[in-house]
Amino acid sequence: MEGPSLEGWDPEPSDALPLAEIVDRAFDYRGNTTVVKTDGTQIEGYLFNRDDNVAEPFVQIFDANGDGPFSIRYSEIRTIRFTGKDPAAGNSFAAWLRRKAETAGKVADPAVHDDRTSAER
Repeated sequence: MEGPSLEGWDPEPSDALPLAEIVDRAFDYRGNTTVVKTDGTQIEGYLFNRDDNVAEPFVQIFDANGDGPFSIRYSEIRTIRFTGKDPAAGNSFAAWLRRKAETAGKVADPAVHDDRTSAER
């Protein structure tokens, strides 16, 4: 089941919303994010990898120019903003299945789309 898009979400890590959860959501997000570092610098781009099972957990990101990948340790991240457009928002799997079924139904009866006479077929 698909929930609402995270596009525009500007979370603030807390006990109820740990940074690790924000990182996981950013990893699953299909648009660009902006990683806000603890020193105030920001890097906008596509977060494509993360590993929290190492001594120093990190994320990896290609910046908006396509440069990288850049690795950023969790300890350097203040938050992650969901700043890019979510290209798949509103394109749920259920909607895809409906469109596929509608298309299949139209093509399923060749006589409807075939202008040839029965003798020509």
